[in-house]
Amino acid sequence: MGYANMQTCLADLEANGQLVRIDQEIDPRLEAGVVQRRVYRAGGPALLFTRVKGCRFPMAANIFGTMERMRFIFRDALPRVEHFLRCKADPTAAVRSPLKSLAGLPGLAHIAPKKVADGPVLQGQADLADLPKLVSWPKDGGAFITLPQVYTENPASPGFKSSNLGMYRVQISGGEYGPGEVGLHYQIHRGIGPHHAEALHRGEPLRVNVFVGGAPAMTLAAVMPLPEGVPEILFAGLLAGRRIRMVAKGLSLPVPAEADFCLVGRIEPGAVKPEGPFGDHLGYYSLAHDFPVLTVERVLARPDAIWPFTTVGRPPQEDTVFGAFIHELTKELIPATFAGVREVHAVDAAGVHPLLLALGAERYVPFARERRPQELITCALSLLGQTQTSLSKYALIAAAEDAPGLSTHDIPAFFSHMLERADFTRDLHFITRTTMDTLDYSGISLNQGSKLVWASCGKPRRRLADSLPADLPLPEGFADPQLFRPGIMVLRGPKHDRPRDAGDPAMERLAEALGKRYGQSDGLTGFGLVVVVDDAAFTAKNWENFLWVAFTRSDPATDLYGVGAFTHCKHWGCEGPLVMDARLKSYHAPELTPDEDVERRVDHLFAKGGPLAGVEK
Repeated sequence: MGYANMQTCLADLEANGQLVRIDQEIDPRLEAGVVQRRVYRAGGPALLFTRVKGCRFPMAANIFGTMERMRFIFRDALPRVEHFLRCKADPTAAVRSPLKSLAGLPGLAHIAPKKVADGPVLQGQADLADLPKLVSWPKDGGAFITLPQVYTENPASPGFKSSNLGMYRVQISGGEYGPGEVGLHYQIHRGIGPHHAEALHRGEPLRVNVFVGGAPAMTLAAVMPLPEGVPEILFAGLLAGRRIRMVAKGLSLPVPAEADFCLVGRIEPGAVKPEGPFGDHLGYYSLAHDFPVLTVERVLARPDAIWPFTTVGRPPQEDTVFGAFIHELTKELIPATFAGVREVHAVDAAGVHPLLLALGAERYVPFARERRPQELITCALSLLGQTQTSLSKYALIAAAEDAPGLSTHDIPAFFSHMLERADFTRDLHFITRTTMDTLDYSGISLNQGSKLVWASCGKPRRRLADSLPADLPLPEGFADPQLFRPGIMVLRGPKHDRPRDAGDPAMERLAEALGKRYGQSDGLTGFGLVVVVDDAAFTAKNWENFLWVAFTRSDPATDLYGVGAFTHCKHWGCEGPLVMDARLKSYHAPELTPDEDVERRVDHLFAKGGPLAGVEK
């Protein structure tokens, strides 16, 4: 059986040498987050802070910080979950392996939540002021709940079957919030949206419960990218290997009996206030914007409550492990969900949603003498049309049959494959002025920007250059060209000074200047991509830097230029290399930077004799 609550999970981790107690006082403002991130980077243990400054509740962190620990926590239920998902992807598996299928049936009995009359969560109370005030980054607008489980039900059809459980950050201090008010930041394409829309249509408040802690299965279920209409709480029961006990005594919405905390509240029609800033998982601050206000009526807290938390920032972070684990669970569902798609990789180093790599098939005209992208485009539009892949900004898709063994997770090989085959006169397909990830500030406004499908197939068209051409004719302000990888050049550009939703004439001049060398024997024929950045040496240092800079700082429609660019019947393409403007823009959110004083304040924990000595090798 899986863990029923956070207490048994942490006790088991400690008994197995996977948790360290920290009895020195820790400040939830910046210090706790710094320690968690340093331990995560070192591949270290889960943490239990027993003395939290200004708070009576202990805090736990890095619980899900490694894939090994994630598998350990869910070891009992994993075989059932994997087999259940495999059967969803391939129903014939139940016919081929009936004994294994029967073994998976007990898991189905755990799906439905169990209504109970009482539970530990109802045995205590707290005030908002009692909760840990976790501030992760220096410019955060207040304290946040970073592992919340936000529970709602459709007002038109209440009950578990119409419920949604999502992880939407919750701001519990700072800003313009009055007593009993917190900010609820939910992004586009989230399951709470239809529930809120229905409540507004009815002119009534939306009831909301925010759970913290409890069964680890509830935390993972809250981040699962399940289709709309599939309740996450049902998946939590399957993952936990036990029915989730829910109690509704004296409450409008049910609460997990084993939760550590629950904020019971409502969103009144029209109630919005500025939420943020917040250091987010793209590596920048998401700025203050209007989001719903949750009026908190009660705060429930079990007597032995523990406050689990994480911090986010430039990847990789602990949420990277969530993504990798979810991919491991669901990878066999990809072909069943997206016809023709063999594999996908939402690239964590690029912030997840900015870059999606995919393998599809090109079978529409198998008898054609020259293969060109056709089915691949259909596959890509399917990816951009449903589930969380619809938030992808750049979708690069190749034909699996062109290179058996190619994987989207081998990023250098995948980029080389695409660049060798790219025909930028035909392979680029833009979707402009569309919805995009709320956290991505590269677009033309909040939630609005563009997307690009780059689909290439067939035989290689070019040999990728492995050296820079001599004497590049760079316009004033452009310098320091560097060969990042074969076929990819990085160079420094002048500081960006253009307004939002506007191209840059300097980039046009660069593309024109590069065009003078295109087609020459020592020119740019072997290059497919030129990326203009603020710091060429930093960007070209490794793949992690390149992916982060290139894809979090550019909007396809605004920031892509090309050598020999043209527009024909509204189709844009270019004869030569694609030129990407990946500089920090004048309107971008600021980059996350650590507070060096706080870093030094927690050094003693990692020093000889400290509880974390030896964690950082």
